[in-house]
Amino acid sequence: MKFSIGDRIILRESGEEGVVIAYINDQMVEVEVSGLSFPVYMQDIDHPYLKWFTEKTKAKRKGTPPEQLPVEKTKDKMPKLAKGIYLSFLPVFKPDVFEDIVDHIKIYLQNELPQSIYYKYEVTNKHKESLFKLEGKLHGFGHIYLHTLAFDVMNEQPRFAYELTDADSPKHNIVSDTLRMKPQKLFEHISEVLKNNQPVFSYLCTEGFAAQPDKKAEDSFWEVSRKPVSQSKPAKDWRASLPRFELDLHIENLISNTNGMSNGEILHIQLEALQAHLNAVIANKQVHTIIIHGLGKGVLKDEVHKILKQIPEVARFSNDWKARYGFGATEVWFQY
Repeated sequence: MKFSIGDRIILRESGEEGVVIAYINDQMVEVEVSGLSFPVYMQDIDHPYLKWFTEKTKAKRKGTPPEQLPVEKTKDKMPKLAKGIYLSFLPVFKPDVFEDIVDHIKIYLQNELPQSIYYKYEVTNKHKESLFKLEGKLHGFGHIYLHTLAFDVMNEQPRFAYELTDADSPKHNIVSDTLRMKPQKLFEHISEVLKNNQPVFSYLCTEGFAAQPDKKAEDSFWEVSRKPVSQSKPAKDWRASLPRFELDLHIENLISNTNGMSNGEILHIQLEALQAHLNAVIANKQVHTIIIHGLGKGVLKDEVHKILKQIPEVARFSNDWKARYGFGATEVWFQY
């Protein structure tokens, strides 16, 4: 049975109605049902016209008085199991002379956990140039379409960087990593999809979130020989959200009150924040971060650059002008 984009359909198993929004291959289409889009096999859907005609005929033959309407029986819904969070890849094929070939790949983020999550997602090419970036919130047992990559781009081994946070419990650790898929592995995944008649192949990002260890501070890269300086109570715990793709070193973002503090003490706090941030970035093998130091007299920027030059994992850094920061930020790339 053939279906075209825009055709009304009905799911044979559940009876839900939807519409065809994309053609995947000779066996599958992508449909939208109740605001959600997902791939299905054509054998699992049908045209709804017979159902509409049957329902109208039954209504004409037998009418039930309002006072005798039967009570709808609610089916017991099985709770979804908490399995983890996945990056899923949906190959979309196009017809060729002898067989269907992959034209592009759609990428989804799937949350198979009961809690909502915050996510940051970025794709870069082998030259570490950003191809796509997105961040937001995803509810429990939900999924979101992120973007599409041409098959040629997928063969060039793009990097998929993600950062996941438990939106319902900020005390849990942040999960971040970078996925790089080699062409041979991509070919194996697509072959497995065709062999097993599956629509997607997926990578497990995490099975869940672990609670953060109860400790006052994280280890720094460098031993600080100075005596501890008196610090005001932090306005917000900037360590609690590490690692991040961006760190703002303006002192008002680190402590709430600088009254009575010298410039040297303020600089010391800023460099400690930088050290903790870099520590987390490298521990989580992030490939990119941005350090916001502002302009001023350039003292903080010079200190930041001195520290970056001492770190072997830093591949390069740049203080080029950017629309968002001007010359007040340094962009850093890492290698492992």
